[in-house]
Amino acid sequence: MTADSTISSPATQPREHGFSPVSVMPSRGAVPSAPPPAGRRRPVGSASPVPLLVADGTAALLGALTLAGTQLRPLPLALLAAFLLLRPHRTRPQVPGVLDELPAICGRTAVAWLTLAALVAAYRPDHALSARTLLVGFAVQAAASCALRGTVHAWCRATLLRNPSTALVIGPAATAQRVAAAVLRHPRCGVRPVGIVAERQDGGGLPVLTTGDEVTRAVVQNGVRVVLAVDPSVRAQHGPLLSAMAEWGCVVWEVDANSPSYATKDRLAGFSCRLLERSATPLASAGKRALDVLVSATLLLLVSPLLLVCAVALRISDGPGVVFRQERIGKDGKPFTLLKFRTHRPLDEHEAATRWSVANEHEMRGFCRMLRRTSLDELLQLWNVLRGDMSLVGPRPERPYFVAQFSESHPGYRARHRMRTGITGLAQIHGLRGDTSIEDRFRFDNVYIDNWSLWQDVCILLRTVGTLTRPTGS
Repeated sequence: MTADSTISSPATQPREHGFSPVSVMPSRGAVPSAPPPAGRRRPVGSASPVPLLVADGTAALLGALTLAGTQLRPLPLALLAAFLLLRPHRTRPQVPGVLDELPAICGRTAVAWLTLAALVAAYRPDHALSARTLLVGFAVQAAASCALRGTVHAWCRATLLRNPSTALVIGPAATAQRVAAAVLRHPRCGVRPVGIVAERQDGGGLPVLTTGDEVTRAVVQNGVRVVLAVDPSVRAQHGPLLSAMAEWGCVVWEVDANSPSYATKDRLAGFSCRLLERSATPLASAGKRALDVLVSATLLLLVSPLLLVCAVALRISDGPGVVFRQERIGKDGKPFTLLKFRTHRPLDEHEAATRWSVANEHEMRGFCRMLRRTSLDELLQLWNVLRGDMSLVGPRPERPYFVAQFSESHPGYRARHRMRTGITGLAQIHGLRGDTSIEDRFRFDNVYIDNWSLWQDVCILLRTVGTLTRPTGS
């Protein structure tokens, strides 16, 4: 069955020269409406780590046989553990070759044997390993690892050649068709494009999908496991779609269709490409939530006296209504009530909801101005974090009026709602607070989401601590 005949969609009918492409997706950010297929599938390039783990473990045990006859029988287990822990688990666009992995194999093997030698010297100095033993063990293990991994890779390549991973290509129609045609000409890549998600017709080639329902049918009927984003604008225009595909178990690659500008060794049919991490794993998400709960609960306990002082001072200086409540838009576009200390009193609810800046400092009382300039008015949002409305780190939440306005004028703005909003974020530590560029803000927000890690959250929190007393506004 050819790629042109795999997608069955009522909007794509065959004609003399293939399928007739159909019209543009009705709105930017349209996502599949059907539930994902049952079971999260492994992305291509990491179908199963077991064969490689078995290969590496067998090679380590063969290398440990060089210690036969010595009184170091428990130590081969340390060698095996060290080697397996050093093995990098990484998704690749296609099955690598042994020569590509040779430097990493030699490096990991050398580290494992040096670790073993250090353990022996420290705990069994009377049985220290000689240089000859180290070299022989290293050579045996490295050679065995190359041979066994080469066998596994050859089997994987043969399997992908017989049953390639189906893919959708997202981007400008002409560019997407060009990349898809190049990938189809190189079946050894193990990727077979079956459809294009584009913004306008191009007159031929693979079928062009127009709606979320068509994308859903393509994914379900063809078992799509790979998404190729062939233009940087795809992340901005189709961020929710990419996130949905990632949730369905697809691996998302950004392909440089014009020039090899990415600083990466990954290639697909000669094109430079890089992996886009669209969503955190359940374990990583649980880690982020655990960090939020731990830090927010601890800080609420520590700063509760300060919160009480601020509340009493506000009540005395500015009258009743100490806490300011306002509807903001959170993850997946869901509204929630944000809490702050009231530092300004808008004329009415309409002004509060639609005026970009109600914080004219010359209209504030001195204590309110101090709260605003030191960001102490934001401390109540720790309660939002503890409740789960927000996170410590993430894109800053905005009012519904401005979310609709910015989403219309800036195509990439909507994509920032893929993650729970936060008290601080990558944009804020780069000075993008208050009346600053919206385009710069959502660009930093999307970069943060695309490259999220728990360590990045910790770094942003530490950098935020140093900016708390700066008069940057909010």
